[in-house]
Amino acid sequence: MRFRPVSAERLVAELIEMITRRAGRLRVAVDGAPPAGPGGLADALGEALRLRGRPVLRVAAADFLRPASLRFERGKQNPDARYEDWLDAGGLTREVLDPMKPGGSGRVLPSLWNADTDRATRADYLNLAGDAVLVLDGELLLGRGLAFDHTVHLWMSAPALARRTGDGAAEAWALPAYARYDAEVRPLLTADTAVRMDDPAHPALLDEGPV
Repeated sequence: MRFRPVSAERLVAELIEMITRRAGRLRVAVDGAPPAGPGGLADALGEALRLRGRPVLRVAAADFLRPASLRFERGKQNPDARYEDWLDAGGLTREVLDPMKPGGSGRVLPSLWNADTDRATRADYLNLAGDAVLVLDGELLLGRGLAFDHTVHLWMSAPALARRTGDGAAEAWALPAYARYDAEVRPLLTADTAVRMDDPAHPALLDEGPV
């Protein structure tokens, strides 16, 4: 594989060019472990799209987690549960992805569940224009059958992810979930766009073609 170093600004610009080639409502996912910074890139993409005059809906997959009784049924620090059980994929599809598809209603719920309070967010529904762009950030999003129009995966090598997570950090227990994701889903190859983020300050785009 060949990675091409780019600045953060150039990364956003190239992604915007890829995303806006299609008309109508679009569903964009920025996928990656927290140390890779998917939320920050999603925010930057949303701002750039707004500057181009596109209505943007920013959604965090963290606002579509399942209730604690389901997430923690196998324990609060179970990597397989994080991989398989944490995300309410059905709720995300029903409330956001399906309404944004071609011919969909455009009526979306921007958040469903507050994991901190373990209660429904009681957010209001929004009616989106026909050219609106959903920019969703989260982890372990690919390989679930979720319908996106463009996927971006922020990839970190296992050593870099472990180093930036920290052996004694609160999230270190989740590292096996990301290793399993890499092995089973191969997001570096299955995403529409892949970016190496071993050093988030110096991203590198995966270019197609042989090394």
